[in-house]
Amino acid sequence: MNYVQPIKDVNKIKKMEQILKEQNMRDYILFELGIYSALRISDILKLKVKDLRGKTHFELKEQKTGKIKKLAINPELKKDLVEYLKDKDDEEYVIGSRERAPFMLVKDKKTKELVRVPNTSPNSPISRVQAWNILNDAARKAGLTENIGTHSLRKTFGYHMYNHCDKDVTIVQDFLNHSSPKITLRYIGIDQENKDELVCTLRY
Repeated sequence: MNYVQPIKDVNKIKKMEQILKEQNMRDYILFELGIYSALRISDILKLKVKDLRGKTHFELKEQKTGKIKKLAINPELKKDLVEYLKDKDDEEYVIGSRERAPFMLVKDKKTKELVRVPNTSPNSPISRVQAWNILNDAARKAGLTENIGTHSLRKTFGYHMYNHCDKDVTIVQDFLNHSSPKITLRYIGIDQENKDELVCTLRY
């Protein structure tokens, strides 16, 4: 099994955002949710519109750990979510398996004319495989040579948060619910970076 990597180059992140936004707003939101929330893909895919609309925080029970997670929604992400969610039903999955119109035409029983009514039919989230395909395809188009998968989003959050908080690994450890700093450093690829630097700077 290939070990997936975080996306360390900010320019590559921006390139992926551009590619995904041009391709499909849902796919772009999938990417943004991952890199701004530290949520696992299993938790992202179960999010419904009502979990995010008008909210200031993510608040959910993590599927893997059973722990309650509460995390502020980044303002950049919130701005995109407001626009993306505005015509969606509260019960829809945010990363739905099919696009659907907010309204549908039905025949009125009395007049027999077609009338527009809210479309409240349920949808389902995309599969993890579909999410992997979306991200992997965008990564290839963006010129990323690292192994990129659904887990790369959470790792990307961890890697950039590590640098953002002056390399305080305990903060990142807490965000990711890891049991030790060593696990966190390995998870976000810092231990490998450090080893590579040491090997490459070794002189006899």
